Amino acid sequence: MSGAEAAWKQARRLLRAEHAGLLSTLSGHLGGYPFGTVVSYLTDHEARPLFLISQLAEHTRNIEQDARVSFLVYEQSNNVQAGERLTVVGQASRMATTEALQARYLRYFPGAEPYFDLDFGFYRIEPVTLRYIGGPAMARWIAPGDIRPPRSSLAEQETDLLRRYNRDRAGDLQFLCRRYYGLSASVAAMVGVDSDGFDLMADGQLLRFDFPDNVINAAQAEAELLKMLESGA
Repeated sequence: MSGAEAAWKQARRLLRAEHAGLLSTLSGHLGGYPFGTVVSYLTDHEARPLFLISQLAEHTRNIEQDARVSFLVYEQSNNVQAGERLTVVGQASRMATTEALQARYLRYFPGAEPYFDLDFGFYRIEPVTLRYIGGPAMARWIAPGDIRPPRSSLAEQETDLLRRYNRDRAGDLQFLCRRYYGLSASVAAMVGVDSDGFDLMADGQLLRFDFPDNVINAAQAEAELLKMLESGA
């Protein structure tokens, strides 16, 4: 694997693993100065960040006036300078709030349910370029096409796969929490699966599990899950 390929794979894994970042917009009120705010986010199946924000928020008004944004995600560690970080530079635009999108968001952020009775809406960033820093002496610009995952059918298959695993394999999901995180969870549920891995909600804590290789459908995702279970048996 080349250095460039390793960088964009690690960058996408970081983007999938974290769920909060610094959104910077251009403020018309402040004469074009950058305006930063922290937001919770998900990645869609194409690894684009999407977030839920109020129409009354300063950053929302900024986006409506000028769609150019940057979005900083970083590894949660005691030494920020030594950790990974990724800046996504791109165009933010509002998305339609579908039932499927709302349900997916609430699996990750169940406390956000009251926001859907207010003026909150979904926005997504379409990357123009990305800057990844993987630690000392590891810094690269990444093109949007390089960080984009392979085409998959998981967006259509995700809900059914989650339903089956949460109904039939709850014990296996608890086992994965112990095996990979040392966490004895009383409740563990799969909340999302994508071409790079899957996420579990374990006693209110989001845990990320990466697949060794990309998958493009539910059958391949299940095969990778079984390997992970068997390797720890």
